[in-house]
Parts: sequence; structure tokens; C-alpha cells
Amino acid sequence: MDDTSLKESLRGLGFSAKEVDTYLSILELGGGKASTIAEEAGVSKRYVYSIAERLSDRGFVEVNDHVVPTTIRPHSPEHVITGLTDDLEAMQPALESRLSRSPSRSERFEVIKSRVTVLKRIADRIDRAEREITLSIPYRLLDEVADDLRAAVDRDVLVLLLVTGVDPDANLAFDGVASVVRAWKQPMPTMLTVDQETGLVVPDKMFTQSNSPAQAIAFEQQQLSPVIVGSFLGNYFPMATPVYTADPVDLPATYRNFRHAVLQTRLHRSAGRSVRARITGHTVSEESAQTELEGVVVDVCQSLLDPQTSSFPVENTLIVESDDKTYSVGGTGAFVEDIEATVVELRPADAV
Repeated sequence: MDDTSLKESLRGLGFSAKEVDTYLSILELGGGKASTIAEEAGVSKRYVYSIAERLSDRGFVEVNDHVVPTTIRPHSPEHVITGLTDDLEAMQPALESRLSRSPSRSERFEVIKSRVTVLKRIADRIDRAEREITLSIPYRLLDEVADDLRAAVDRDVLVLLLVTGVDPDANLAFDGVASVVRAWKQPMPTMLTVDQETGLVVPDKMFTQSNSPAQAIAFEQQQLSPVIVGSFLGNYFPMATPVYTADPVDLPATYRNFRHAVLQTRLHRSAGRSVRARITGHTVSEESAQTELEGVVVDVCQSLLDPQTSSFPVENTLIVESDDKTYSVGGTGAFVEDIEATVVELRPADAV
């Protein structure tokens, strides 16, 4: 099994790409201090501690926190495989029992009546994010989920945050809590989407009126989530005032979330740095026609940052100049561009 197949197999166990890279770094080092592992994996030390806890719970590593500094050691592959096999065998009777009781469902909704439960569901879903979070939330409640958002940013998740009920001119601090933050004085529903698959919608009255009968809806439905994202980016985000933008990441970097690739390209070009992109995807006119494209990004259409350069609020397009012609590239669901991208690799244009 080559490295690519190994990583895909580990991701199939529920780990994100960054978690897989961290675990493989622990294996290659044979363990060590969190700072050493962080340097090898290219992540923060705080993130190493976070993923080490999860890996420990799954039986992949041993965390020795009774010594100073804490060390993390990998269990042997035999130990890991035995544990996974035992877990799968233990699940079989319960799975068969559940299958016999009810049909499978591809979508799920939950009605939530408690504000405490709403905040817990928001935090839980943020913790599961691998690619993208969009969130509008009253500013006075931001502290409830700020640490979860920071951890998501550390995982290279794109976080688009809209805080409401606050003066944009106030002295607000958002370092590390999101990729882009906007503020709006007006109240609005609390809306969350995670990886365009799951999320919540919470009426404003649920947070502002103690005896309100309003109820929140949590959903896991791939057809609904893009609609919520479209409403967030098309109706609310443009109305708010930009108050924070994170610094661009170091290149090269690879993205499966196209909006994140667009944001980083825009940030680097705004800083005067030319960007080269390698696109993997397919032509919009013929979905089965897989293609790869490489070239310099000559323009970016987006509305995440000011000045907006898109022709409509949810447009995100890279204009890439290759050796033969210039192509327009969009993300999932692209219909006006030439190419729909599934993976975007960015690097400095002058890099070999």
C-alpha cells in the first residue's frame, strides 16, 4: 500500500487529512514531545495535544502525561489493528439489531427547545468540521464557542463568522477565531453550516427572550446545507461590516474546499504575490471528462473580502492562465465556469 492509499484508508476511519498527517508523523518519529511532533507535522502544539487525545481514545497512541514534558508514543500496528477488529466485531450485533428495527435514513432533523442544548450542538458540529464553517451568532455568545472555532482554524478549516448585535466600530478582538469576520448591529437568526452537510438554524428570539416558545432546528441534510450557505453569503454577509481577516497561509497549500482556495489566492495577490494553481476536476460542459489544469491565477472573483469582485454574492471563481488559453474555475456545483474543481494546489508563481 502506497502513502496515498494508506492516508485514504486512515481517513476512512473518520480522521481528517490533518489528523492523518499528524498520526503518521508520530509513527515516523517513534513518538516524542508535542513540540517535536508539531514541528514535524507542521501544526500547532495545541493541535497535537488535541489529536493525541482522540488517537489515544481510539487506541492508536499512548499519552504519557505523568511526565514533564508530556510525551506521545505510538502503539504497535498489531495493537492498533487488533483493537479495530475487536471494535468492529463488537458492533455487529447492535448494527444488525438496529437494521431490523427501522429502515435507514439519509437525512435527519432535530427540534431543539433549550438554549443550552443549542450551544452544545453548535460546539459539537464545529468540532466535526474538516473543510468549512459558516456561522452567524450574537457577539455576546461568541465566547461560548470561541475555543472550538480556534481549534477549527488550527485544523485549516475555513471559518466565515458573522457576529450580530454589536457595533462594528467597537474594539473587537478576533485573532485566531476565524478566517474572515464581519459584524452587524442588527439581530438575525443564528445560522451554522459545517462542510455543507450539517448545521443549525436558531430564531433570534430563542436567545433574546427568556420565555420564548421559539425552537431551533438541527439538520444533517446535504441538499439543505448549500441553501443555508447561500442565504448566509448572499443575504447577510454582504450587509455586515468587515472587522477581521486572518493572515494568508504559507504556500504551497492544497485545498478540497474551493472557497478556501479562493480566499487564500485573493490574500496573496492583495499582498503583491503572484500565485500558481494546479486544478484537479472536470469540465462543466461534460461532467465525466476529468481534467487537470496548471497555470498562473490572473484574476479572482469573490465577495468574501472587500473590494468585492464577483458579479453575484456567492460567485467564487479563479481565472487561470495556462500555456494554451485562459480558463475560469469554480467549485462544487459550478455552472458558469469552464472547470469544476475538486482539488486546488496553490504555490508561489516563481516556485520551481
